[in-house]
Amino acid sequence: MTHEGTLAYIEDIARHEGQRVIVRGWLHARRSSGKIHFLTVRDGSGFIQGVMSKAAVDEETFRLADHLTQESSVIASGTVRADARAPGGFELDLATLEVVGGSADYPITPKEHGVDYLMDRRHLWIRSERQSAVLRVRAEVIAAVRSFFDDRGFILADTPIFTPAACEGTSTLFPVQYFDETTAYLTQSGQLYNEANAMALGRVYCFGPTFRAEKSKTRRHLSEFWMVEPEVAFARLDDVIDLAEDLVVSVVTRVLERRQTELKRLDRDVSKLELVKKPFPRITYDDAVKMLNDKGQPFEWGGDFGAPDETLLANSFDRPVAVTRYPSKVKAFYMEPDPQRPDVALCVDVLAPEGYGEIIGGSQRIADYDLLLRRIKEHDLPKEAFEWYLDLRRYGTVPHGGFGMGIERVVTWICGLDHLREAIPYARTLNRLYP
Repeated sequence: MTHEGTLAYIEDIARHEGQRVIVRGWLHARRSSGKIHFLTVRDGSGFIQGVMSKAAVDEETFRLADHLTQESSVIASGTVRADARAPGGFELDLATLEVVGGSADYPITPKEHGVDYLMDRRHLWIRSERQSAVLRVRAEVIAAVRSFFDDRGFILADTPIFTPAACEGTSTLFPVQYFDETTAYLTQSGQLYNEANAMALGRVYCFGPTFRAEKSKTRRHLSEFWMVEPEVAFARLDDVIDLAEDLVVSVVTRVLERRQTELKRLDRDVSKLELVKKPFPRITYDDAVKMLNDKGQPFEWGGDFGAPDETLLANSFDRPVAVTRYPSKVKAFYMEPDPQRPDVALCVDVLAPEGYGEIIGGSQRIADYDLLLRRIKEHDLPKEAFEWYLDLRRYGTVPHGGFGMGIERVVTWICGLDHLREAIPYARTLNRLYP
């Protein structure tokens, strides 16, 4: 079949008002009203309603539209018409329609489905309006992160996914057979290698998948997730917090500027995101413990905050809050102790508001060779596996620091989702490795 018009993506349809265009995509929904068919078509860039009048097309085309099934792939042409009632402000007066691939008994219908049912069909669920909006916001978050660091002179320096040792403890590692008799591990973080990169390149970041074998079933945990990790030579804790604050503000601002359509589709209250401005409140762990106790939440100094604790703390503020100086014993071996008070670390967690918990964790790193060696031994880590890491303190050590920001946690917060599993195309959790 020959279609007349200019090939167009739905997200650009406003540029073609009054023009004949060709749209290629899939049928999202169909309804009929006597002599008119209303066909909602999606092409990956957006959704648009096509209106087909029986008087405007031949009988075969009208009959084809009448029997079109959900998710059939199509090529259609028509004239773009402005309509304030339409979701995107425009409709398409259809003139031609061609079916490329049929779709019989599509398993995800407009009726309610359980989460497990949908997750088993995640490869199809991502076609829905809500899920596609989430993934488009995710792409914007990632683009915003890269632009933030690239524009500030940071160098992207990728770090290995196979590692010989743990970054933050051996209990949450996925072991992998690495040829012959050697066992490697999937990385928990690129940070240790990124510290070496920073000693070579000054300001760096790595961005990739990370893996945690925590047997957690909470809505805040995935077994495989994406993390961006900047590292800066000569940085101290305040520099790390400033950088984290700037990054979060930059990401949220860009999503608000460029993804209003998606946020509206998600029914997100953007007024709450518009409050994400500098400066963020900064409190110490000591302050946080007192706040929890004052609010009736029993919590003893020395423990790590759980989800209810983080939620209660964050809900005291209208924007993310930076919590600093946690007890050293609940933090990783590489965190620099406060010289004025060695029982706490020069570290920071940034907690998102609205109950979304930690989105960033970072610290100033130990720069002293002897102290780092002692901490490695205290954590029962194999010294031989960290000889290269100790070299960074042998040869020109400097104060340095950085953080990790979990992409899925940020996307979950910005989109207002209930669970991280919707913030990544294919979630890997304690009980899910399919599809």
